[in-house]
Amino acid sequence: MEAGVRTLLVWCPDWPVVAAEIVAGVVASEPVAVFAGNRVLACSEAARREGVRRGLRRREAQGRCPQLVVVEHDPGRDARAFEPVVAAVEEVVAGVEVLRPGVCAAAVRGPARYFGGEEAAAERVVEQVALACAVESQIGIADGVFAAGIAARTGRVVEAGESRAFLSSVPIDALDEPQLTDLLKRLGVVTLGDFAALPPGDVLTRFGFEGSLAHRLASGGDVRPLAVRRPPPDLAVEETYDETLDRVDVAAFAGRVLAERLHERLAAHGLACTRLGIEAVTADGQELVRVWRHDGMLTSAAIAERVRWQLDGWLTGARRGRTAQPTAGLVRLRLVPDGVLAHVGLQPGLWGEAGDGRERAHRAFSRVQGLLGPGSVLTPVLGGGRSPDDQVRLVPWGDEREPERPAAEQTEPIPGIDTVALLADGSERESERRADAGFTMIEVGRRRRRGRAARPASLPPWPGRLPRPSPAVVLAHPLPAAVYDETGAPVGVSARLEVTGGPATLRIDRRQPMAIVGWAGPWPVDERWWASDEARRRARFQVLLEDGRALLLSLAGGHWMVEAIYD
Repeated sequence: MEAGVRTLLVWCPDWPVVAAEIVAGVVASEPVAVFAGNRVLACSEAARREGVRRGLRRREAQGRCPQLVVVEHDPGRDARAFEPVVAAVEEVVAGVEVLRPGVCAAAVRGPARYFGGEEAAAERVVEQVALACAVESQIGIADGVFAAGIAARTGRVVEAGESRAFLSSVPIDALDEPQLTDLLKRLGVVTLGDFAALPPGDVLTRFGFEGSLAHRLASGGDVRPLAVRRPPPDLAVEETYDETLDRVDVAAFAGRVLAERLHERLAAHGLACTRLGIEAVTADGQELVRVWRHDGMLTSAAIAERVRWQLDGWLTGARRGRTAQPTAGLVRLRLVPDGVLAHVGLQPGLWGEAGDGRERAHRAFSRVQGLLGPGSVLTPVLGGGRSPDDQVRLVPWGDEREPERPAAEQTEPIPGIDTVALLADGSERESERRADAGFTMIEVGRRRRRGRAARPASLPPWPGRLPRPSPAVVLAHPLPAAVYDETGAPVGVSARLEVTGGPATLRIDRRQPMAIVGWAGPWPVDERWWASDEARRRARFQVLLEDGRALLLSLAGGHWMVEAIYD
C-alpha cells in the first residue's frame, strides 16, 4: 500500500483545558476538567493524578476528585485560543492545516531541508510555539497524518516507510471508532497490526466503506491529502518618518510614494483592491483610521488621490477646529488594501467596446475629482423611500453605488386592490385602459386573482410609496400652492382620508389659477409617529393640468405644496 506524505503534526496536550486557562483564566495546574455532554472531554495533569479520566460522568469524576474545577466545553473558545498557535507554527512551516483545535499538521519536507533534518525542524517548531504563545506542544513525524498523530503522543519521529510497523502494536482503540472497535475486539482483533493484516477486499465486504477507511489508516496510509492553509500575502505598505508631516503638500508627496509601492505590490500578485484603508499615527501616539470605498479598479493615481484627500482632511481639519483632528504631526503612514480580487476580473472587454469607454470616463471624472475634490462629481443611487426626494442619494464618483435603504421593486400601489383613474368631471375609468393618463386612485374592494400566488419579494417594500410613474424633476424647495374645488372652496382631507371636494383649480405661488383635468389620491404618509419631534403626516396627490403638465402635490397641516413635476 502506498505510504502517506511525510507529515509533521503539532499536538498541544489537553488543549480544551489550556484554552480555558488562556481565555477564562482557569488555573491549569489545579485539578480541572472540561465537560461536554456531562462527560469528561479533557482534564489537567493534576486531575489525572486524582483518577479523573476522559469519558467519566460528572458525578463520578467529582467523586474521585472533590476539588475538581468544572468547565463547560466551548468549541469557539478552543478555536480562538488556537489561532495564535497556528500563526506561530506558520512562522516556521509554510502551509499548515488545522485538524481540530489543539492539532495542526504540515508537510515536513520543506522545513526539514531548510533546518537540516526532521528532528531539527521539530525542535524549531516546539521552540517557536513556546516562545510566541507560552504553550507546551509535542511533535510527531511519520508517513501520513494518522501515524504522525499517534507518534506525537510520545514525541517520536518515525522513519520513512516504517509507519505500518510503528502502528502494528498500537491498540485498536486509536481509530476512535467505538462501534467498529468494539466489534473488532469481539472478533479477536485488538491491535492496528491485526486489523491491517486482513485482506482489504474482505474488510470492505464485511465492514463497509467506513471500515475500509479505518483499515487504510491502520496500514499506515491516509484517507485524503493534506489541505494546507496558505497564509495570505502581507500587502500593506507603511513608512515611518523622522520629521513630522505637518504640511499637506509634504504629506501628499509621502502618500503618493506609498501609493505607488502599494500598486506595485498588488500588481506583482495579479491583484487589485476596491477598498483602501488609510492609517496614520501622530507624534504623540494618536491613531487615525479611514476606509475609502471604490466602485472599480483603484489605480496608482486613484490611490494617491484618496490618500491626499484624506491627509488634507486630517491636517486642515485641525486648523478649522473640527472634533476629529490630529493632536500632532504625522510620523507614520500605512496603506491597507481591502476587498482584494483578481485583477483579470476588472479588465476591459476583448475589443475595448464597453470596458474601454468606462475606463476613459473613469479617468476623466477622477481627474476632475483630483482638481476640485471628491465631492465635485456625484452620481445618483436609487433606493428605498416613501417620497421622491428620499429615494435618490448622491454619492461621490468611485464610491460603491449601493442603496443606503434597499427596497423591492413596486409594480402597483397595493397588491390585490383594483385601481381606477379619476377625472375632473368625476367619471372613472379602469386604470389598465387609461394608461395615457398615468394616474391611479385606490378603489375600495379587492380583486381575486386567478392562478398562483405571487412569490414574496426578497426585500420588503416601503409602505406609502408612490405608485408609478416616478416624477422626472424633484424640486429642491417645494412651491406653496392652493387647491380649490368647483365651488371655489379650499380642498382638504379628513382624518379618514376623505377628500372634502374634487380638486378643480390650482394656484401656485399667487399666480393665475389653472384648471385640473385629472387627479389621483390621496396617498397618505405617516412617518415616525412614535417620535413627536420627528413625526410627519401628509397626503399626496397627483394632478394633471389643462396645459398637459403633471404635478405631485402634498397637503400637510392645511398647507399645499408642489413637490415634483412629471415628464
